[in-house]
Amino acid sequence: MPVRIATWNVNSIRARSGRVVDWLQRADIDVLALQEIKCRDDQFPAAAFEAAGYEVATHGFNQWNGVAVASRVGIADVELGFPGMPAFGKPLPDGTVPLEARAMAATVGDGIRVWSLYVPNGRDLADPHYPYKLAWLDRLRAATAERLAGNPDEPVALMGDWNVAPLDSDVWDMAVFEGSTHVSQPERDAFAAFETAGLTDVVRPLIPTGYTYWDYKQLRFPRNEGMRIDFVLASRAFADLVTGASIERNERKGDAPSDHVPVVVELDVESPLDDDRPMIF
Repeated sequence: MPVRIATWNVNSIRARSGRVVDWLQRADIDVLALQEIKCRDDQFPAAAFEAAGYEVATHGFNQWNGVAVASRVGIADVELGFPGMPAFGKPLPDGTVPLEARAMAATVGDGIRVWSLYVPNGRDLADPHYPYKLAWLDRLRAATAERLAGNPDEPVALMGDWNVAPLDSDVWDMAVFEGSTHVSQPERDAFAAFETAGLTDVVRPLIPTGYTYWDYKQLRFPRNEGMRIDFVLASRAFADLVTGASIERNERKGDAPSDHVPVVVELDVESPLDDDRPMIF
């Protein structure tokens, strides 16, 4: 039985838990990496996921950022953040700068390591958030390379909202983005550098074009003025298992959608699921 793993920036899980859980079941998803949950761990609507047969691990501090992993094939070895992850924000009373809730990993299924990532936006090329973003990506790349050097056969996927459009074709009009974040050469170089860490985009070869994000403003979605900024970068061992992928564009439609849509990969591995899956009526 194939295993289906997805990533989705849900833009507030409390506002969209019903929609997300419904989609999980309709799309037959085994593992979902969520970004921008926008809530504390104790505020996450875990009961709805559990009723549908999913375990949930969360990492959220407040109404900003936040990541999670939902799985019906098990969750183990949860890791919050990555070694050397840069911090950002107003210093705490003790003088330290807080780490944001932007990265978490979990082992799911039979030894598959999944990272849910919400890469810093960067805001503006002159904003302090921009060098923070570049440093964050560089350290993530280094930490990934270090892990894969010691575990070269581990199936690992870095999934989420990368806030980078690597190719000109990943935005509807490059002229609109001139001088902006997401398309600057340093950001694109930082994204491309993950290849040196042993990772590859496993969706692009199967779906060469297509957007994953459309702003709510100015009728961006009806006009298909979108961006491709949600990706699954995977180790060789993970990539070798991939048999299919999809960008779930229809999830941008309907009532109160997220501005992002799910990206799904299908793996040819044995699933521990049986036929006794919980039903929701």
